[in-house]
Amino acid sequence: MKVAVIDYGMGNLHSVLKSIEAVNEVGAEVLLTSDPDVVIRADKVVFPGQGAMPDCMRELNAHGLAEAVRESAATKPFFGICVGAQLLLEHSEEGDTPGLGLFRGEVKRFARGLTDAQGERLKVPHMGWNRVYQTRPHPLFAGVADGERFYFVHSYYFAPAEADLSLAESEYPERFSCIIGRDNVFATQFHTEKSHRAGLQLMKNFLAWDGTV
Repeated sequence: MKVAVIDYGMGNLHSVLKSIEAVNEVGAEVLLTSDPDVVIRADKVVFPGQGAMPDCMRELNAHGLAEAVRESAATKPFFGICVGAQLLLEHSEEGDTPGLGLFRGEVKRFARGLTDAQGERLKVPHMGWNRVYQTRPHPLFAGVADGERFYFVHSYYFAPAEADLSLAESEYPERFSCIIGRDNVFATQFHTEKSHRAGLQLMKNFLAWDGTV
């Protein structure tokens, strides 16, 4: 089995690769690649991203990878991480950027002046550990407790147009969708590679996943 990790110059690639290697109990061949043909031929795809969405979209197009992502997300187990997950939606408020349009919905910025229950101001970007509440069952949640903590670094969040696209939510301070997916696609706003045991469990489950729910 070949797992392609897409390299378009905008992901936390070293940490992503290390996290996959740490849980690769199925003996997968893990390929870091910017070659669209390698992505298309792979059995599974991991699509990381980090930074501003306009820059990520520009680099994705510059490497000729947009169509490879679309084809892969339509045909095989596919895992999007952070901006790699945001790119799957139609549009982002960050730089008024069109996404890949695989899922209906927007990527929205947290409002200014957010406060917590004690009236303390919340910073944007949202950085740190937050609980993730599963809203729909999914095979990748095996061994991951509901309410488990994951590591976030983001100023923008998913706003899917269809409720059943959202698989889990977090709070800052209101609830927002932090995992989206359908069929063979699973995508997280948080960084699995920075989320220690729980993040590794999600990736371990992905490597064993056949893409069905």
